[in-house]
Amino acid sequence: MSRLSRLRQRLSTAEQPFDGWLLLAALALLLIGWVMVTSASTEVASSLTGNAWYFSLRHGTFLLVSLALAALALRVPLGWWKANGPFLLLVGMVLLALVLVVGREVNGSRRWLSLPGVPFNLQASEVAKLCLITYLAGYLERFLPQVRREWGAFLRPLAVMAVMGGLLILEPDYGAVVVMTGCVMGMLLMAGAPWGRFLLLMLLVAALGTVAAIAEPYRMARLTSFADPWADQFASGYQLTQALIAFGRGHWLGMGLGNSVQKLFYLPEAHTDFVFAVLAEELGLVGAVAVVGLFALLVWRAMAVGRRAELAKLPFAAYVSYGIALVIGAQAFINIAVSTGMLPTKGLTLPLLSYGGSSLVISCVMMAILLRADIETRQAVRRARPTAPRAAPSGKTQGSGS
Repeated sequence: MSRLSRLRQRLSTAEQPFDGWLLLAALALLLIGWVMVTSASTEVASSLTGNAWYFSLRHGTFLLVSLALAALALRVPLGWWKANGPFLLLVGMVLLALVLVVGREVNGSRRWLSLPGVPFNLQASEVAKLCLITYLAGYLERFLPQVRREWGAFLRPLAVMAVMGGLLILEPDYGAVVVMTGCVMGMLLMAGAPWGRFLLLMLLVAALGTVAAIAEPYRMARLTSFADPWADQFASGYQLTQALIAFGRGHWLGMGLGNSVQKLFYLPEAHTDFVFAVLAEELGLVGAVAVVGLFALLVWRAMAVGRRAELAKLPFAAYVSYGIALVIGAQAFINIAVSTGMLPTKGLTLPLLSYGGSSLVISCVMMAILLRADIETRQAVRRARPTAPRAAPSGKTQGSGS
């Protein structure tokens, strides 16, 4: 056996109860997130509350609650999520509608519900993502042949997404619309829907996006500032230019943990939407690439969980794993791309890493569902393995009488 083969065998989790690399990536991102939120928020917290550790303590509390809820979700069989998919979809839509009526408005967007007696706000779009994934995974299991052959079965999930997208646009939360639409189309593609349908839909989405962009002046301002943020660096391009300065200051190894300058009231939302820029400034290119690598590892292992489930004839486990991988991967990519100037500014948190109770809770629950899917798949594969014939007792031959 070659050295490479021995290394692959040692790193393999095939004979383990679950995918340890998936768990390692998730826990590493959670730990890095807490450290970076603490580092990025001390000055802002001290100015706003007089307590430099205010946001760090809240994030730590969110983290403990998220891990507790993830532990509970890990004990819930996938059959429960499958059976309650339509109900969960209804819950997600009700929350999105409710936030438009009684939601709390922050920075011109109405995205949060204030719960009585609860010291944090619930972001309805985060819950809606999980509800949509579980519903669509169950739908694909029930109607997979029709989705591959018929336009009607293919378009029904997109009609559901259109309703949810309309509610999200009214908030407005365009980032969530992009992530959820990409997730739905990605899950349909993974289910084997014909490529031609996606080309037609991409043309339609591009046309609608163009109309939406030119309909409001502030959207056009975001697009033009994204193309050249330095042209108006103290207005529409302010966030992006400050983030780019943070990346430039980081160099290879960074300024050192806690030594960011941009977090000192230069970079808005330094501990939420732009925490990756602070991370790049303090930990440098090496730290930024390491975090990107952890997200790549997580998405890769999540896709591997889905593939194993698909080969084991467990379609719900497969599609829910694909959906979670797509949401986490798309949201991480968009957040990092916004911070680095590759995409226009969107209000999306970095999963498992940014400050925010709703995002942290839902991300941890998604990780628990992934692990549950992996555990159930491995158990099903082991049960399906043919058992070796029992050896005949010593002194007797097969078929001899006693």
